Amino acid sequence: MGYSGVDFDPDKTDVFFASKQGSVLVYEQGKLVQFSEEEAKKILLEEEIEINVKLSGGTGSAAVWGCDLTYDYVKINGDYRS
Repeated sequence: MGYSGVDFDPDKTDVFFASKQGSVLVYEQGKLVQFSEEEAKKILLEEEIEINVKLSGGTGSAAVWGCDLTYDYVKINGDYRS
């Protein structure tokens, strides 16, 4: 979010990790929070996860899709210049 250039207040921001295993709050109103690493691991080991961000700065919403690039993909495509 910081590199996006969008104006937001980190002190009003919450971040959650979620999957079919549940959801865990990791950042609340600008501060890291204590959470169960065991619970987070179960959530993050799923094939599909969500990183949910609540900016608390208005009424809009958005969804963004991404993927995890494997080590081999990055290695192959990082070995040359275009």
